[in-house]
Amino acid sequence: MQDPISADPGQVVRHFRQIVLWPLQLMPIRDDKPIQNHCDFIQTQDSLWREVEDEFTGDPALFQERHYSEFITFLPSVQRFLYGEGTSRGTGINQESPIRVFRRTDIANVRMTYPDPRAVPITFGVAHVDLYFFYDIDIVILAMEIFADDLPLTWVEDTMLRFARGYPTYWEPEGHGGHCLKKAEWLAKDGTVLAVSDYEHKEKYLSFACQYRAPCIASHWEFLLEPLVHHHSGKPGLIRYRQIESHLLPLMAYLTIDNPAALTRGDFIRLGLAAAPDPLDSLPYSEQHLSDFEDRFFYDRYWNEKDRERPGTRFICSGRVFTEVSDRSERFLVTRKTGLEQFRHEYFMLFLICHFHKAAMLMLADRLVDALNRLDPGSLESVRNFQRVTRQILGVFLRFTHRYWFHDVSEHTQVKELFRMTNRHLGTAQLYAEVREAIEDMSQYLDSDVLRRQGETMVRLTVVTTVGLIGMATTGFLGMNLIAEADGPFARKFLIFLVILIPTIAVTIYTVQKSRRLSEFLDKVADERVLVRDKFSAFLDVWRTNHDR
Repeated sequence: MQDPISADPGQVVRHFRQIVLWPLQLMPIRDDKPIQNHCDFIQTQDSLWREVEDEFTGDPALFQERHYSEFITFLPSVQRFLYGEGTSRGTGINQESPIRVFRRTDIANVRMTYPDPRAVPITFGVAHVDLYFFYDIDIVILAMEIFADDLPLTWVEDTMLRFARGYPTYWEPEGHGGHCLKKAEWLAKDGTVLAVSDYEHKEKYLSFACQYRAPCIASHWEFLLEPLVHHHSGKPGLIRYRQIESHLLPLMAYLTIDNPAALTRGDFIRLGLAAAPDPLDSLPYSEQHLSDFEDRFFYDRYWNEKDRERPGTRFICSGRVFTEVSDRSERFLVTRKTGLEQFRHEYFMLFLICHFHKAAMLMLADRLVDALNRLDPGSLESVRNFQRVTRQILGVFLRFTHRYWFHDVSEHTQVKELFRMTNRHLGTAQLYAEVREAIEDMSQYLDSDVLRRQGETMVRLTVVTTVGLIGMATTGFLGMNLIAEADGPFARKFLIFLVILIPTIAVTIYTVQKSRRLSEFLDKVADERVLVRDKFSAFLDVWRTNHDR
């Protein structure tokens, strides 16, 4: 096979980085606990995940200018979310960040084999593999960063298209998964293969979807997430997850090219949408569909297309994909926050927050649907469980709103505008409004149900009180000395008391059982009295009219 670089490389990407995010919903460990700390169970004896001690919790001597620049990029409320508050007010109380990060270091490289028979496998370095847990939110986000140097642009586009996929959506005639890698292999530092993808096993994915009504996760991704296990699989595990988004995983890409001004419009569109490479350099979609692509997805604050030698940096943001294309010049990379370090830290955090917001809303929406599916209005126990779950969801939503929800994350112009741009394409604000409206509807349903039950109780008590007048009249009758038993024997008085008490209790119990019908009967009697009164009033009006004549 030919080496793709030595053949006809065309545009060569001098440095390529790709960060894949995978938001997953964590299933409750205990249904009766409103707050689930899943991360407390990940550091088992056999687990490869270890909690990361970052620069803000480690040795202050290791805190560098880069960390400081990252910190001050964000607003104070976002700083407290990302980094915690440290020791505040001189009290010695350390308020840590609600984010806990765990990392595994056994995977050093990933070898990708592409469906194109002319391509040789390419080995990418793995910078890190992290899991992000969030306090009080049943969401975990997998973050994996890979990198390589001196790759043809077409293979970079193919990597962006094929690597970030959790499972195939169809299969090619040759047998490999559609739009997926032919093979992905996790490699240890010594080159040992730790896990291999199984996109070609069509029967596995079909049978799993048929049995569990859920997509099956590719084997190499399952290995990466262990000891977390798929909720629908038969594997034992305390921390279980389920997918809340599609097979297309969110990704970030960073490219440095000798002369990015030489890229065509089709190249930029493919990089912005993670679309398939095209040797004819045609557009991935119709011209009509892409007519306003530049206005919607390009951020050209530091891009000068007229400068053919050093055009600068172009950001392309389509929501799921965040791409930064820069030339190799380092004139403004640091001062304008367009360098690799800014991409890996400031922009990564920006992208993480956006997709965390969306994942949290999807998780809450899923919990609402599950609660409604379990509701049986005719079962008192089901209604009580529905009330408990709804109150838990409402509490989680309120805590999310005050702890995690941000309209802006920074006053730096490009960070603020890119954050808004990403959220707009993800539709997070609309999703937030829909979830809030759904929770309000469920709360109103619970409130109206409580008022309805209280109204029914008042009606029952009113009917019982009305019928209880009989018992009061009866016992009052005994106190009128009509039956002179005041000086009689105690046994006779006690017998008379029981003769009155037992029927009164029986009538009261029967009244409670039939209170609804009795209430309807009383309402009917009242309505008939009103009808008779109205008819009598009408008769009097007619009589007066005739009498006046």
